Amino acid sequence: MTKNKSNEFDSLVSDILENEYFLETKKDLHHGTSKYEHSLRVAKLSYRLGRLFKVDLKAVARAGLLHDFFFGTRKEKPENSYLRHPVTASCNAKRYFNVTDKEAEAIKTHMFHHVLLKKLFPFINRHEEASIKEFKPKSKEGWIICVADLLVSAMELERFQFTYAANVALLLMFNVIMFKN
Repeated sequence: MTKNKSNEFDSLVSDILENEYFLETKKDLHHGTSKYEHSLRVAKLSYRLGRLFKVDLKAVARAGLLHDFFFGTRKEKPENSYLRHPVTASCNAKRYFNVTDKEAEAIKTHMFHHVLLKKLFPFINRHEEASIKEFKPKSKEGWIICVADLLVSAMELERFQFTYAANVALLLMFNVIMFKN
């Protein structure tokens, strides 16, 4: 990112990056890195994509930064779960920051691709329910956050690729064996 674009990005999100509650995300592991670092990568990629597609840059930068703004890990609390954490993050963004409805919606819908996967493969996260209608992005900004999160997550998980692939294969085999009938 050029210095001018970096300065513009920083001016859009500086209140978030300096916030004591957001800084707590540095303590949480997420995709093999901290939730803070992951969110920063998503926000920067969202900002770049936002420039490319001529959308609300403030909305994509802020929503990208706050898309995983929940406290603790996904396994610690039901509201932080795999498919419910976007709702928690959206509520936290509204509570701690002056986010717009567009930003809140983009945060809430950033896991849409996983909702689709769940509909195709219902044995994934059997105990969670998620509606396609509820989690489908309603704006270009929402789609950008969804794509940016997917791309960044894939890059972060690349270094754990073998372990991740082995775990997925074991999970699929376990589900086939357990739910064969």
